[in-house]
Amino acid sequence: MKLFRPVLYVCGMLAFIMAGLLLAPAVFALLTDDEEYSTFFLSSGLAALAGLLLMLPGLGHRFTLTARQLYLLTSLSWLSLSFYGALPLMLSHHPLSLTDAVFEAVSGITTTGSTVMSELAALPHSILLWRSILQWVGGLGVIGMAVSILPFLQVGGMRLFQTESSDWSEKSLPRFHEMARALLLVYLGITLACALSYLAAGMTLFDAINHAMTTVSTGGYATDDSSMGRFSDTILWIAVLFMLIGGMPFMLYIRFLSQRNLNVFRDQQARGFLLVVLGLISLLTLQQLLTTEREPFEVLTHAAFNIVSVITTTGYASSDYTLWGYFSIIFFFIVTFIGGCSGSTSGGMKIFRFQLSWLFLRDQMNKLVHPRGVFSIRYNGKAVSDDIMVSAVAFSFLFFLVLALTTLALAATGLDFVTALSGAATALTNVGPGLGDMIGPAGNFAGVPDSGKWILGFAMILGRLELLTVMVLLTPVFWRG
Repeated sequence: MKLFRPVLYVCGMLAFIMAGLLLAPAVFALLTDDEEYSTFFLSSGLAALAGLLLMLPGLGHRFTLTARQLYLLTSLSWLSLSFYGALPLMLSHHPLSLTDAVFEAVSGITTTGSTVMSELAALPHSILLWRSILQWVGGLGVIGMAVSILPFLQVGGMRLFQTESSDWSEKSLPRFHEMARALLLVYLGITLACALSYLAAGMTLFDAINHAMTTVSTGGYATDDSSMGRFSDTILWIAVLFMLIGGMPFMLYIRFLSQRNLNVFRDQQARGFLLVVLGLISLLTLQQLLTTEREPFEVLTHAAFNIVSVITTTGYASSDYTLWGYFSIIFFFIVTFIGGCSGSTSGGMKIFRFQLSWLFLRDQMNKLVHPRGVFSIRYNGKAVSDDIMVSAVAFSFLFFLVLALTTLALAATGLDFVTALSGAATALTNVGPGLGDMIGPAGNFAGVPDSGKWILGFAMILGRLELLTVMVLLTPVFWRG
């Protein structure tokens, strides 16, 4: 009980936060004569009750969370938030089954964007708003987790940037709550700017608010089955800009606001990310221009939009890119694995791991040519410690091992190879759409067997929590203390 009491107390606090968030669509439904208002009020009450029950054992106690408790808390918090998020989807007047509701909520809170819901335009606006809120909150939670909890647990990419982060925090915002407040304000500001841009470009107010929340969080939920394909080119380019902003390290924005120095954007990870995006867009645009007869600007627009959507793991689609030929199918499958920057709302393997792998490979080549030479791997002008390299290698090995096991598990449920492999990949990288007729950009996950949806839901959480955070809970040494 000593291990669980602080964890349950914090989970209870999160349940109360979720209860408060559920009141937003409840009030919206009440003001718009939407019959779902009672669903959201009931869901809020149930979440608050669960929070009270979880907090009771810890009332009156003072807690200092240990590393073991943080591992447990990180995993349990995302699981519990998913179940609270599923409540209105199960209790609504257009109810989903337990499996579908949990899948939708997990996909939302992990900002994956895979969905089992169709005919979205006909659904109550309060349900659509709740899906967007789930992704927006999930995106904020991802950033907070990446810059505060995971580095402490020696997991995740922000370990590489701890020196910079501590320098910045000591000079600018010495307290954690100030950093959290700065993150929230930056996140709110970018979301507001995105919504106003969408509104100015011709979206309705409702669509602008929803798509702003799911763009900045790189989540990808839309309010229509055609995703972003029904909007103008101007709106697509606005989405490209804000998806890129969401895929960049949010600590850079905060450091810029505190230091007012553009040099903070000379970060090696951010520059590498933008160069990779530019290179991929150029390659796909050139290939499409040489093999199709579409207008150049149209080709550029859709290539840029869909590449940025996939590499930032947003999951929007402006068209079905699997119809662009076999090159495009393989191209987008590879891009699925890359991801955005560490400390962003994006999923995937993250750009910095590819950069470190290249630096490591170059280092090994140098040692082969000069066996007696002394070399060091430097990133952002600083030497990279061996434990960072070991962590990156361990993550990569574990990622592809879990990918293989998840693919096998999905195939065992009856899915074909392409659906199983791309489904496992898109879940672990939190991208959203897979490949094939069923789960491709023009489909959804409704046809996946229930057992497959639970497997995919678990894979989404694994990917969002950088794998090791969850996998360590499955080891005997964790429970032996």
